[in-house]
Amino acid sequence: MAIFLGLLIPLLGTMLGSAFVFFVKGDMPVRMQKMLLGFASGVMVAASVWSLLIPAIDMEAGRGAWAVVPASAGFLLGMGFLLLLDEVTPHLHLGDSHPEGPRSRLSRTAMLALAVTIHNLPEGMAVGVVFAGAEQGAAGISLASAVAVSLGIAIQNIPEGAIISMPMRAEGNSRWKAFMLGSLSGAVEPLGGLAVVMLASLLTPVLPAMLAFAAGAMFYVVIEELIPEASEGEHSNLATVGFAVGFVLMMVLDVVLG
Repeated sequence: MAIFLGLLIPLLGTMLGSAFVFFVKGDMPVRMQKMLLGFASGVMVAASVWSLLIPAIDMEAGRGAWAVVPASAGFLLGMGFLLLLDEVTPHLHLGDSHPEGPRSRLSRTAMLALAVTIHNLPEGMAVGVVFAGAEQGAAGISLASAVAVSLGIAIQNIPEGAIISMPMRAEGNSRWKAFMLGSLSGAVEPLGGLAVVMLASLLTPVLPAMLAFAAGAMFYVVIEELIPEASEGEHSNLATVGFAVGFVLMMVLDVVLG
C-alpha cells in the first residue's frame, strides 16, 4: 500500500500545478516560466545523481573499479531509449509550431500530449525503480529515500503541470479541460512506476543498470527539452537560479530522508 501511495505522489503534484489555471488569468509570465523550467531541471538532475546513479554504483561496490560499468551502460541506454522515442513518436512541444518525429495527421492536442508523455515517462520509471530497490532491500536504497525521490518529482511536477495547463487555457480551452489535460499528462508516471515495481523480482539482477537507465532518461529530457527552453530568449539567469534552488532542494530531501 505504501508503494502504491508513493507512486501516486508525483501525479498529485501535476494535478496541483494544473489547478493553477483556475486561479491565474492569462498566460504564465515569462519570468516565472523560466524560473520553473530551471527548477524542474535542477530537481531532475539532483534526483538522477543522488538517488539513482550513486546508489547504482554503491550496489556494485564489491566489484572494485568495475562497479561503474553497469551504471555507465544503463545511463547510456536510458539516453538512447529516450532519443529513440523522440525520433519515432510524432509530438509537439508547447510554444512550437513545428512537430517533431515522423509526419502524422494527429491533432495538435494529441501531439502535445505525446510530447508530455515522453517527458514524464522517465520520471515514473525513476520513482518505480527506486521503490523496487527499496522493496528488494538494495544497498543504499531505503523506503525513506524512495519517498524522497517521489516527493522531489512531485514538487517539480507542480510547475510542470502549470506550464502545461495554462497554455492550454490560453489556446481557448475551458479551465476544466485545461486542468484535465494538464493532470492527465502526469498519468503515465504512476503507470510506468507500477510496471517497474511489478517486474521488480525479474529486475533484481540488473537493478543497478535500471537505476542508471532511469537517470539517463531523465538527463535526456533535461538536456534536450528543459534547459534549451529555459535558456532561450530573455531572463535565462532566472532559470539558472531556479536550477540551483531545485538541485539543492532535491539533494537535501535525499540526504535528510534517505
